[in-house]
Amino acid sequence: MRQGSKNFVGREEELAEIHAKLQEGQGVIVCAVEGMGGVGKTEIALQYATRYQQEYVARYWLSLRGGDLAQEVVKLASPYLDLPEAMQAASLDEQAAWYWQNWLPETGKLLVILDDVPKAESIPDLAMPIDPRVRVLVTTRERELNVGFESVPLDVLSEEKALELLRKIVGAAKVDKELVTVKEICNTLGYLPLGIELIGEYLSKNRFLTFSKLQAKLNLADESIGRERKNKLYGYRGVEAAIQLSWDDISVGSQRVAMLLGLFAPVEILWELVAAIGAKAEITEAELNEARGQLDSLHLIQPVDEECNFYKIHTLVREFFCAKLLKAEENHQFRQAFVTSLIGIAKQIPQSPTQDLIAKITPAIPHLDLLSREMLGDILNLEEDLVWAFLGIAFYYNGQGLYDLAIPHLENCLKSTESLLGVTHRDVALTMSNLAANYIKTRQYQRSETLLLRCIEIYQNTSREDDPELAPVFNNLAALQKQKGNWNWALYYYQKSLVLIEKKWGNQHIKVATIYNNVGGVYESLCDYEQAETFFVLSLKIRESFLGADHPDVAQSLCNLAGIYRLQNKRIESENLYIQSIKIRESKLGIDHVDVAITLNNLALLYYDWQRYSEAEFLLKKSLFIRERQVGADHLDVAQSLNNLASLYYFQKNYNEAEPLYLRSLSIRERQLGEDHPDVATSLDNLASLYELQGRYEEAEPLYVKALEILEVSIGMEHPITQKCRDNLQSLRDLQN
Repeated sequence: MRQGSKNFVGREEELAEIHAKLQEGQGVIVCAVEGMGGVGKTEIALQYATRYQQEYVARYWLSLRGGDLAQEVVKLASPYLDLPEAMQAASLDEQAAWYWQNWLPETGKLLVILDDVPKAESIPDLAMPIDPRVRVLVTTRERELNVGFESVPLDVLSEEKALELLRKIVGAAKVDKELVTVKEICNTLGYLPLGIELIGEYLSKNRFLTFSKLQAKLNLADESIGRERKNKLYGYRGVEAAIQLSWDDISVGSQRVAMLLGLFAPVEILWELVAAIGAKAEITEAELNEARGQLDSLHLIQPVDEECNFYKIHTLVREFFCAKLLKAEENHQFRQAFVTSLIGIAKQIPQSPTQDLIAKITPAIPHLDLLSREMLGDILNLEEDLVWAFLGIAFYYNGQGLYDLAIPHLENCLKSTESLLGVTHRDVALTMSNLAANYIKTRQYQRSETLLLRCIEIYQNTSREDDPELAPVFNNLAALQKQKGNWNWALYYYQKSLVLIEKKWGNQHIKVATIYNNVGGVYESLCDYEQAETFFVLSLKIRESFLGADHPDVAQSLCNLAGIYRLQNKRIESENLYIQSIKIRESKLGIDHVDVAITLNNLALLYYDWQRYSEAEFLLKKSLFIRERQVGADHLDVAQSLNNLASLYYFQKNYNEAEPLYLRSLSIRERQLGEDHPDVATSLDNLASLYELQGRYEEAEPLYVKALEILEVSIGMEHPITQKCRDNLQSLRDLQN
């Protein structure tokens, strides 16, 4: 019996499970340890034989990778036991059976280890021992080698155990000195025991090397994990050679599917997506089904759910598949199928995807992301398809209100379009406009304005100034001015956008509805509620006509119109529209979407006006919870929720609860908007009012003064909000006098 490694770590639960399974039941008991190449099946068998050697009077080791069981039994036993003449002409299976019957010790349990069994046919029943005292431990790459066997699946090491193994081999000091790098290397190796052990031994023999230097050149073919260990009786192959053994056991059709799988991102892969791309790559359904079974059986892919809809691939196996594809004649064909399929999915993603569509396309997003980073050179028609490698992902995140996550993809899109299409290309301008819109949503106003002005310059230099493609640029410029409190400029740019849209599509187009909705928002900010209502109603009618009554854009119009009704004290009408908007948004976008939080916040304000304080508090807290989870604790939407919740406590005279919320809201707004924004003035005014009611006049007055200065400059001397702030300051001074 061979000896196991002195560097063995972990696997205590598996060792105990193997022993327990080998003691159960009647007759010959067989336990099969299953797993991919390099996962440590042979090692755990050796460790078991050593750990439990007192349980057995004899232990036998037979390696079956190079032959079948009967052949190995005869080879092992023949030097010690002469075969009778009558058995000389018998088959190998019959000879093996004779040796088992005549060679075994007469008493005590026996352990037989059959290592690296490639298939069930390698261990026919006739060649297996039949004495009930025998315990057979099998190691195999095959999943469910025999349904009659007890099985123990073996997975890769945990990060903790991988680090422990390296510490045993190279020493704790060396590992701990570069711990972050070591963890990255372990992750790159997918925590595969063989890979970890090879790395450790390589560094032990090359003590001048650091983990950092090794990491820089680490790949499947590198000497550190690719070399053979000829002094080893087992586990002597490098990682690549270990995987090659399984590769040789699958059909050519399965190899084709495996190479295609190498193109996918290193995440859980939806098999339905593999099948769709495989069809474009001219892989037959029969090949796909065969490969699904063979690759799973040999642990080259592993299902992650009971229905086997999703599969994972070990990082080194994926690298192996990629390397095979690079040398294959199908390389170009498969890459084209992969890129074309994913670009096609990206083109199906609208700017406002529904919850159902988001759920449907989510499995494709990591692979589309990989395409956008590593496979742009495989896009045949850059003019038509380049932007979609990025826009699809950006729209996916925008549709969930995750604007910050969309920005890096739009920024990469801008770099790629400028590099591959030229800095004056229309797709560059389109990308600038989309990126600027996200900068506005995340309050990065200076960046947004710079991009939009560059965008207009591109359009003006490459086309007529009345090009309809300028409409969204003007729309974004208007949105920027609105956010900055420059409402007259906002109306000016919205009007320019509207003229271009109506000229091409008429005054009843869905794009017109968007402008009407935005213009209504400006008039609401100007406190011109009649004009705001007019535009919101126009927008709602067009949207319902084009999109149907349950579309998220319709929900937006309902929410905005409800806000106007609230300001006009039409509370019942307002409540009905808010509730209708919430139902649509929760149904189409999900209950945790930021747009749901907006409507909850606004309905809470209505209940606050209505003095339904407990309902208002519940909704404000729910809105705040969604916003903090979705956009982070330092976001302006969170500042709005904090301000509104503080105001509720203020009017309930819960001043101690209100003050920290007002202060936190003010801090976020100053940090995100700068100290001269109207929203900062609102926070200052609210905090000053709180201090005034608490009799803290000396603290309140400078806040009122600062708020008034900001408002007079930003929104004008005569604006109703400015006048109210002025009145508050005067009232305080009257109290002091």
